[in-house]
Amino acid sequence: MPCVIVDKAIYCNGVRETVSGDISDAFNDARAKGGCFLWIGLHEPTQEEFDLITSEVKLHPLAVEDAIHAHQRPKLERYDDTLFVVLKPLLYVEETSDIEVGEINLFLGGDFVISVRHGQANPLNGVRRRIEADPALLAAGPAGVLYAICDQVVDTYSQISHEVEQDLIALERRVFSGEYADVTEDIYSLKREVLEFRAAQDPLVPVLEEIVKGRVELCTVARDQFRDVLDHLLRIDAQVDEHNELLTSALSAHLALVSREQSAAAMQQNADMRKISSWAALIAVPTMIAGVYGMNFDHMPELHWLLGYPLSLSVMVIAVIIVYRLLRKSGWL
Repeated sequence: MPCVIVDKAIYCNGVRETVSGDISDAFNDARAKGGCFLWIGLHEPTQEEFDLITSEVKLHPLAVEDAIHAHQRPKLERYDDTLFVVLKPLLYVEETSDIEVGEINLFLGGDFVISVRHGQANPLNGVRRRIEADPALLAAGPAGVLYAICDQVVDTYSQISHEVEQDLIALERRVFSGEYADVTEDIYSLKREVLEFRAAQDPLVPVLEEIVKGRVELCTVARDQFRDVLDHLLRIDAQVDEHNELLTSALSAHLALVSREQSAAAMQQNADMRKISSWAALIAVPTMIAGVYGMNFDHMPELHWLLGYPLSLSVMVIAVIIVYRLLRKSGWL
C-alpha cells in the first residue's frame, strides 16, 4: 500500500522536529513534551489508511467520511474539542483558461493538525515552509496553521480573479470588434468557470466571519490575522460578482449584435428578392405578349395585320416602361 502521508512533524517552541517513528509515537511525543502540536499531512487517503489516524485521535465518523470522500462545500464544524474545516483551493490552467477545484479538509485540536488534501490545487509544502520560518505563527499553534492555509488559498483566489478578468477583457474585445464572430460558447464556458469560482470562495466568507467574531475558541489567538484574510476575501467576492454580471452583460450585448447582424442580412435578402421579383415582372410583360402571338393557330385575330408586329413591340415597350416606373416609385427598384 503506498504511503499517503505527505509530511509529518512536531512543532515545539518555534522549532520543527521531524518524526522518525510511526504516527502513534509522534502523538505520544507531542503530548509528552507539552506545549507542542503535531501536523500530519495526507493526500487522498483511503478509509483503511485514515484508520491509522483515527486510532490515535478520536475524530467524529461523519467528519472522517467527509474528509475521505471529499466533495464538500467550504464549512466549519465543531465536534467536541475538534474543529473540522473544509476549504476549496483552486488551480488556474493557463492553456485552457479552466479552473480546477481541489479540497482541503482540516482537523484541528489543541495539540494536532491533520490536513487531508484532494486534487492537485494548492499543495501545502509552501505553507509549512512559511510557518516554520515565522515563530509568531508557530506560537499560535494549530490556529496559526489554519490561518496560513486560509491565507494561501485566498491569495490564490486573488491571482485567479485577475486571470479571469483578463479572459473577460479579451472576450469583450471580441464581442465589440465588429467582426461578429460567434463567441457565445466561449462566454458560457467562462461564466461556468466563474460560477465554480464563486461556489468555492463564497461559502468561505461565513466561515471566516465566525472565526473573526470570536466564536471559535481555538482560533481566538489569531483573530487579527483571520480578519485580514476575511477583508481580502470580501474584496475577491465582490470582484467575482462583478465578473459574473459583466459576463451576463457581454452575452446580452453579443446576442443583440448577432441579432442586429442577422436582421441586416435578412433585410438585404428581402431587398435582393424585391429586385429579382421586379426584373422578373419586367420580363414577364413582353413574354406574355410574345407568347400570345407565338401561338400556332391559323385563325387568330390581328394575325395578318401589317402593323401587328410594330404594334406588339410598341405595346411591350410601353408596358415595360409603365411597370418599371411603378416599381421605381414603390422602391422595389
